[in-house]
Amino acid sequence: MSELVTGEAVALELRPARLPSRALAVLLDLVAAVAVYVAVTIAIVASTASLDEAAQTALSIASFVLVLVGVPIAVETLSHGRSLGKMACGLRVVRDDGGPIRFRHALVRGLIGVIEILMTFGVVACTASFVSARGRRLGDVFAGTLVVRERLPVTRTGFVPPPPPWLAGRFAELDLSAVPDGLWLAVRQYLTRMHQLDPQVGGAMAQRLASDLADRTGVPVPHGVPAAAYLAAVVQERQVRESRRVLGGGPAAGVAAAGGSGREPAAHTPPVGPGADYPPHAPEGPQGPAPGGPAPSAGTARPGAEPARSRFGGGSEDPAGERPGTGFVPPA
Repeated sequence: MSELVTGEAVALELRPARLPSRALAVLLDLVAAVAVYVAVTIAIVASTASLDEAAQTALSIASFVLVLVGVPIAVETLSHGRSLGKMACGLRVVRDDGGPIRFRHALVRGLIGVIEILMTFGVVACTASFVSARGRRLGDVFAGTLVVRERLPVTRTGFVPPPPPWLAGRFAELDLSAVPDGLWLAVRQYLTRMHQLDPQVGGAMAQRLASDLADRTGVPVPHGVPAAAYLAAVVQERQVRESRRVLGGGPAAGVAAAGGSGREPAAHTPPVGPGADYPPHAPEGPQGPAPGGPAPSAGTARPGAEPARSRFGGGSEDPAGERPGTGFVPPA
């Protein structure tokens, strides 16, 4: 399976067709071609009964080349790689880079197919497809093509939970250039399925992934930060950077990638470091109590201050006691 991993750690899959589906598609194409060839041959024999044997042989060879070689090449060229058998099996011929094939690709595949499929009864084609890592026969190798599956099973895209608000922007100074795409994909797959795993197994997996990610970035996991929350925060930081790179930078791109909350990370957010402790205590603003003055009571709100917000979802607490959480528990 050929994979391309985007900045959001999403794998775009290009699945090569394997030998069974390809063999079935070729068999359907051969049945259709042989049926047409038999009909054309009967018509030629009936219409050229008065000609000599040499003329009949020449017409037979011409009909063979036209029906069993020329017609498949024309069909693959006009349909952009979808013959009758491939349409029935959900397959398509594409270039190595995923683009549609042209006449030269179909011509090379058709000419070599005469040798490895028709003359050897498919033995050479089956052997080459079985040995190839992407299921390619000799015609695909010389033409620079690949047969892929078009109809794929429908899968639900897992939801990656956002990190807790107190971790937003904490990893802006991390160097993520040394993290491989495979590790990003493993982290994303864990985050989308962590609620389906056994707590002990999921915790051990999160610790291992967090350790691997910390080794790649060169900065250890901050003290007091759960491994799953750390992974979610670093993945969100990568999404923010990728969005800024694609959209041309600016605060709007970072806010949109952070989840569309409409709020930028606080300006006083310190960069992550080996000795950082979380969650950090926010400094008092201009409205804070004066040095030496009495502190406000727990049930008294300062004039002009915003209502109390939950540390989990950024909104006020529900009267029933439910909080719009993110799936992560902040450290005690």
